[in-house]
Amino acid sequence: MINTVVSLAEIRYETVPVEAAFLDSIRQRGVAIPVRVNVTEHGYACVDGRKRLSACAILARQDPRFARIPVLLMNDYRKAGSSFWGNTKKLH
Repeated sequence: MINTVVSLAEIRYETVPVEAAFLDSIRQRGVAIPVRVNVTEHGYACVDGRKRLSACAILARQDPRFARIPVLLMNDYRKAGSSFWGNTKKLH
């Protein structure tokens, strides 16, 4: 799994209703917990975080900083080799 930041336009998700209090929270604090997505051949597909994505889509109309969002790539294991775990020497 890899954390990164991507454009909202690259993520496929179903828009959901967002309460004003949630919009205010995202506006003030940003997205604190990355949205979980899977990498697809056409971009990204939302696994968890439709409400955060929907809120950022609304806020991005007023402030372009919300047009990019932190994500956790759930199906990307490029860094999961032995070096990912630290010392590559056999210790046992």
